[in-house]
Parts: sequence; structure tokens; C-alpha cells
Amino acid sequence: MAGSVTPDLELWPIGNCQVSALIDGEGAIAWACVPRVDGDPVFCSLLNGDQRESGIWRFELVGQISAHQEYIRNTPILVTRLDADDGSAVEILDFCPRYEHKGRMYRPVAISRIVRAVAGNPRIRVVLRPLHGYGAHVPETTHGTNHIRYMVGPHTLRLSTDAPVGYILEQRIFRVEGDLHFFLGPDEPFTGNLREEIRRMEQATRKYWQHWVRSLATPFQWQEEVIRCAITLKLCQHEETGAIVAALTTSIPEAPNSERNWDYRYCWIRDSYYTVQALNRLGALDVLEKYLAYLRNIIDNAEGGQIQPLYSVMGECELDETTAAWLAGYRGMGPVRRGNAAYKQIQHDCYGQIVLPTVQGFLDQRLLRMADDRDFESLEDVGEMAWAMHDQPDAGLWEFRTRQEVHTYSAVMSWAACDRLAMAADWLGKEDRAVLWRTRADAIRARVESEAWVENGEEGGHYGASFES
Repeated sequence: MAGSVTPDLELWPIGNCQVSALIDGEGAIAWACVPRVDGDPVFCSLLNGDQRESGIWRFELVGQISAHQEYIRNTPILVTRLDADDGSAVEILDFCPRYEHKGRMYRPVAISRIVRAVAGNPRIRVVLRPLHGYGAHVPETTHGTNHIRYMVGPHTLRLSTDAPVGYILEQRIFRVEGDLHFFLGPDEPFTGNLREEIRRMEQATRKYWQHWVRSLATPFQWQEEVIRCAITLKLCQHEETGAIVAALTTSIPEAPNSERNWDYRYCWIRDSYYTVQALNRLGALDVLEKYLAYLRNIIDNAEGGQIQPLYSVMGECELDETTAAWLAGYRGMGPVRRGNAAYKQIQHDCYGQIVLPTVQGFLDQRLLRMADDRDFESLEDVGEMAWAMHDQPDAGLWEFRTRQEVHTYSAVMSWAACDRLAMAADWLGKEDRAVLWRTRADAIRARVESEAWVENGEEGGHYGASFES
């Protein structure tokens, strides 16, 4: 049986824009946080070296010799097939419910799993061992006839299932006879027939995602890859607020044993702009609209002052960085970090990357909520910061923690902020404001061209990474 596999990054994300999970090549959930993507990882074996006996949810097939995985077309619903040496096999279907219900989007803090025998008489062991406190604590449990409750810190998760509860608690091997259904979610009694409800959820979730993909403007060339990327990027949005996280994980090393392991489960203004831009080109306006709402709250809360390079998905400012020393790290390469000290850094490019997507709100007639004069006034506060800081040192997009320079990229993004504000002012008929912002944009451009340009003799020249570099 599986159980001692060294973790790798061949991971399959599932999610519903509220929670997400990463499933490894054996069909085990190796990473999942509650109640949101930057929350406590109840499944964290991905970051605990070769230790796979806790912080994990897997189905071990007796005599397993192979595994095959694929998504259901145009969805993040994953199917894993495990084959055994005696010819028996099971399929595991994994998804996080997401669909419209009574006029609202149903996206619970929940993971649904279906296990079915597809060949022979397969025998499995269910290993369901969540942790809390970033892997530090084993939760207390209680159980009933058809459920198990896990007290994971301030939250309680309830597993509703038609599999034998005693076998799960004692991790006993048993034969799969008929389909088995598992719903790990809020601590609420499961209403209705479990089998029928989970199947209905799966069908509704499948329908939602396939309709969402159908609305995308995708080319025929590389279409399958583009669709898969679009789904994965959408899973990075926290729909409640519109924030877009840079990654679903923390502390995956940038290079082996480098200790450059950062927590990327936050909304970087810069990264989010490029995510929105990519999805916008495919026509995914729903992601853009929700992200613009998130930005409006960030702008309001800044009150005309400095914008941080990153925030939590709820817009929280303080993201203090600590380590979970008891976790070994990915393949033993710690440290495991939570929080990110980069929130304290000065990164002036963020002003341009707020203005660039927000200006679309003034121009794009497809949007349900068009930007207005009040939005323009708020956005001018961001522009004022861009103008004031365009030639001041910052940490830059590389987020240097030990030095600051006047970075060309940040200056160009400040130019973009002023240039797009001029465009928005023209659109709104504010001629005096358009002149002001265009004059400032021209001044920044002239400064960049004079101070960032590096002559290379006969070869011409290039723009340096920083002024006078």
C-alpha cells in the first residue's frame, strides 16, 4: 500500500474559491487549509518531510501497484484510479462543491470524496488524520453512527459518511462493496440522503465549471492547456472578498535547501494584476469585477496613504512572519513560514498595478458596476502616491530585504498610473485633471528615459534595473 511516498510537486488542486486542497499522485490530500486559503492547514503532510501518518487524508489500496489521475473535462473535479496486483481497483472522485443555490453561490468550507470499486474486490484503509495549529496538535474527536467530528482549534469539522465509522477511526482494512461517500465540512448534521446529495453536488459543480469554461474566449491552439490554467487561476480567488492569492501554499523552497521558503497565500497587488489581466483576455469578467471590489476596499482603507504590496484575503494589513519549527518542511527543507514580512516593505509599483485594472471600470461597458466620479476621486489618491514616490527608493519587484534602490520597474508603473488616470479623466470629461495627469506621466517618462537608460556603445542600449545602474 501507499504511505511512504516522498512528497513531490506533482499536485492536483481542487477548490471552490473559498477553500482548496492539493492532492498528490496517490490520491492523498496533502495540503488543505480552513476556513480559507490562508488559514490553518488541517492537512499539511506536504510540509512535513517524509512523515505521512498525520496531516493527511488518503485511501490505501491493499496491493496497490499503480495510480492514474485526470480531471473531468473543463472542471477541477479530480478522478484518481488506484490499481492493485490482484486486478482489483478503485476510483476516487474529489471535488469542493461550488454551484448556484437559491440565487447565491454555494461554496462551503468542505471537501467531497467518492470511492467506488471499479474492478475485482478491492480492500482499502482510510487514513483521515487532520491536525491543527500548523501541524502542532492532534484534534479531539467525537463520533456518531454516520459521522466523526474533529475539533481543529476554533473550528470543528464534521465528516459525514456511509463508510463504516469504526473502520475509519481504527484505520482498519475493509472491502469496498458499493460506492462510499465522504463529506468533510461544517459541523452541521447532513440533511437528506448522503449518497444522493453528494452525487447531486458533484453534478451541479460539474455543470457550474463547464458553463464557466464555455463563457471563456479561448483559441483553438493549446485550448486544453489554456482552459486548465484558467481554472487553476480562478481557484486562487477568494470569492467572498475578490482577493487573488499568489499561491495556494506556503514554504515551498525557491531552490533546494535555500531557506527561501515564503508564505504566498496572500494577495500581492502586483501578482493579482497579472492574474486578472490574463483572465480578462479570456473574457473572465467575473474574476475582474470581484477583484475591483477588493481594490476599492484597499484604497478606502489606505485613506490616501501608502499602499502595502500585499494583504490578506480579508484585507488585513499585519501579516507577521513566524515559523512552525515542528514541521520539517517540504522534503525536510524548512523552515515552514506563516505570514510574510514583505508586507512591511516599500514597493512603489503597486500604485500602477492598482490603477491599471481599476481604470477598466470606467471604460468597459460589459461590467455590471461601472466606475463613477467618486471612484475617480479615490483613484486619484493612489495616483498622488505614484507621483510622489516614482523616483524614491524601494525594495522593487524582487522584494529585496536588505537594500533599496530607485527601481525602473516601479518608476514605469508609476508612469502607468498617471497615464491611465489621464485616460480615465478624458473619458469622464474632466479636462483639467486629464492635463494634470498627462503632464505628470510625461515627466516620469522623461525621467526614466534619462536616468534608467544604459548605453552599450555600438550595440545600442537597454534600460537598467534601477536608475543609474
